[in-house]
Amino acid sequence: MTNRSEVLVVDDERSMVEFLQILLAKEGLQVSTASDAPLAIEALERQRFGLVITDLRMPNGSGIDVLARAKTMDPLCEVIVITAFGTDEIAFEALRQGAYDYLKKPFRNEEVRVVVKRALEKRRLARENARLKHALLDRFDFANLVGTSRSMQDVFDLLRKVSGTRTNLLILGESGTGKELVARAIHFNSPRHAKPFVTVNCGAIPENLLESELFGHERGAFTGADRAKAGLFEEADSGTLFLDEVGELTPALQVKLLRVLQDRTFRRVGGLKDLSVDVRILAATNKDLEVEVVKGRFREDFYYRLNVIQVSLPPLRERHDDIPLLADFFLRKYSQELDKPFQGISTEAMTRLRGYHYPGNVRELENLVERAATLEQSDRITIHSLPEWLQRRAADLGPSTPELPDSGLDLDRFLAESERRILSEALERTRGNKTEAARLLGITFRAFRYRLAKYGMDEGREDEPEDPE
Repeated sequence: MTNRSEVLVVDDERSMVEFLQILLAKEGLQVSTASDAPLAIEALERQRFGLVITDLRMPNGSGIDVLARAKTMDPLCEVIVITAFGTDEIAFEALRQGAYDYLKKPFRNEEVRVVVKRALEKRRLARENARLKHALLDRFDFANLVGTSRSMQDVFDLLRKVSGTRTNLLILGESGTGKELVARAIHFNSPRHAKPFVTVNCGAIPENLLESELFGHERGAFTGADRAKAGLFEEADSGTLFLDEVGELTPALQVKLLRVLQDRTFRRVGGLKDLSVDVRILAATNKDLEVEVVKGRFREDFYYRLNVIQVSLPPLRERHDDIPLLADFFLRKYSQELDKPFQGISTEAMTRLRGYHYPGNVRELENLVERAATLEQSDRITIHSLPEWLQRRAADLGPSTPELPDSGLDLDRFLAESERRILSEALERTRGNKTEAARLLGITFRAFRYRLAKYGMDEGREDEPEDPE
């Protein structure tokens, strides 16, 4: 034991106090002493101790009183009680009230060392766990969701209202808008924050495995099920289950999940008895589920069970004023991770970042900042650390407005050249993905494809596998 933990030793026998004081000091511990319960309680009110070692029976008060006061002042303080032969019943009562362990007189030096070491290690782990939980709560506090735009402030206001309820939520937004971050923030700002937050990506697990993953299975339920296994619903009991990409669920699984949402019960695969759970469901998707319902790909009753309250996250292109704030937030993050003390982002680099329309949303902005922070050699992010395609482009998508020359202007030709340039840039930015390029320009897929054909730009480019219209 090399830590300098503060230990309080309480005993009315002077020889016992001196013995423990010398023994613990040799172990590198700082030791304070008290000869009875009232003096011990005064010491506990003056300062914090990591460990209290107290005799149970003293002329002026009891070790139980010392134990109770120590736990009131600091629930993480560990208490070891000292008992005489024949006082096991009192010792067991002390354990029921929160004592870590007891030492029975007479005890050996090594016995004291082992029990004290274990008690201090338990306290250290408890404090570290509390610190990590606090850091986790801080990380997902609503104040750490970045955005000053009106649309994001409206989202934050809604999240604060619903976080304390058990109501199911449906979080909508394009890929990269931060749906899982919002789900975690809801959980960690709810009364369930100390309970599990369990995530399942409904689109990443094959259908034949997803049912077992969600509900668990009994031994022998299928080939390879050599033992029973609890599912994610059981893992999330008393907490939150986040169904990411819920729009990818098959109709068969939608039916089974609907029952859980209605009755809060389910059966393991191969099981014969119903299991009950208390789980809050948060779901997210980048699909338009109302359209999916109309097309018969998503059950209407399941949709309405999920969509009690809807949270819609705006794409980054609709909140450009948040880009500098987000970029600075990510720069601070990667400045710490890379141990590079950046002073900020240059005006020219920020202009390029602000002018981009981010088909990948906040996630894409974070990737650009991480790349720049990794490559930058100076103490400020410059344009040279941005990708070449972003260095070359103008500050925004719109063409600059020329002054009308005295000789006049061929307006049709000017507009055609501008449109062709913007179409080409949209395709370059989305790596040839026409659906994303159309979304970037705020037009339909068919309108985008028509414009490509008009300028002979459709040749040599592969069509999307399916017309999304």
